[in-house]
Amino acid sequence: MTATAPPPTRQLRRARVAVATCFALNAVFYANLVPRLPELRDELGLSNAALGTALAAAPLGALVMGPAAAVLIARLGSGPVASLGLTGLGVGVAIAASAPNWAVLAGALLLVGALDTIVDVAQNAHGLRVQRGYGRSILNALHGLWSLGAVAGGLLGSAVAGLGVSLEVHLWVTAAVFGVVALAVRAWMLPGRDTPEDDATTAPAPADGARSHRRAAVGALAVLGVLAAMGAFIEDSAASWSAIWLRDDLGATVVTAGLGFVAFQVAMTAGRLTGDRVVDRFGQRRVARVGGAVIAAGFALMLAAPTVPTTLVGYALAGLGVATLVPAVYAAADELPGLGAGVGLTVVNLLLRIGFLVSPPLIGLIADGVGLRVGLLTVVVAGVLVLVLGRALRTRVG
Repeated sequence: MTATAPPPTRQLRRARVAVATCFALNAVFYANLVPRLPELRDELGLSNAALGTALAAAPLGALVMGPAAAVLIARLGSGPVASLGLTGLGVGVAIAASAPNWAVLAGALLLVGALDTIVDVAQNAHGLRVQRGYGRSILNALHGLWSLGAVAGGLLGSAVAGLGVSLEVHLWVTAAVFGVVALAVRAWMLPGRDTPEDDATTAPAPADGARSHRRAAVGALAVLGVLAAMGAFIEDSAASWSAIWLRDDLGATVVTAGLGFVAFQVAMTAGRLTGDRVVDRFGQRRVARVGGAVIAAGFALMLAAPTVPTTLVGYALAGLGVATLVPAVYAAADELPGLGAGVGLTVVNLLLRIGFLVSPPLIGLIADGVGLRVGLLTVVVAGVLVLVLGRALRTRVG
């Protein structure tokens, strides 16, 4: 980052609007389905276990097809991949809503998971291209718009369900309307391939130098992957366990039990929408490491003095602490020397999704054995790991 960065060009401003739209739509498509999952379960006559198994096809699809993201970005560019992938994502969600049986539902969600990870990598790659053009951080705000899109999609899905619109009509109309928007914003994306800015002027590195860069990149990716997985681990703790902790361990009402997740999401969204200025001022490394300490301290307070107020404070601090972590990891992975376009992003995205897969069963197993209070101590450990490993992040953007 430089204090004298020139004002962004009209092309950059348009590209920022386009990629911001992609982030929001990426969340809107699936969030529209979430409020109607019980209805879909009942229409198909599925048990909760059967529905859960079908839903697990989405992260499976993400893990299986995730490596394709780097290949597609190298061939087509991140802008077209994000735009076309979003259109397909909307269609995949609509197919899931129209599924006549479990097998079609699981297959559609497998497709949704695969397209979601490809879009996720592509939109972050394009967002980072735009960020480099701006010469300052904008990626946190883009992730904040994803969070707002998730809220908007969930509210839209609930409202349409309340109006009595059929599940199939709702999701197919959503796919058509927002799919057109996804295709339209492609015209404002940055043209060309996703290559480092200095490719045209930098001489090719000697073979020994290239191998050295690749070896260093592998080690750096391992650390960044752990950071990404810890971010996923912390986020999933709020989604999967906050309501259970509040209801079962603290005796909260059904309404109050949902407030832990709300506190986390509100704090994380606020942290992302304001995080770019903080990162520009203090640097990604310091912000991430302080965030790790805040996460560990918040959960330590919550578990040491388990009450409803301390739990809400703990989850709010965790949401604030983790807000800028994943964008910082993506930015660092995207600029590792010795890797092709999109490769670093693809790898950390896969490791992040592994974090989402591992977190629920790990905490669940510990909770069944020695209690959820002990299981949630893993989040304190995750915060400490972020504090320690955050030194791998860059000091400044750009």
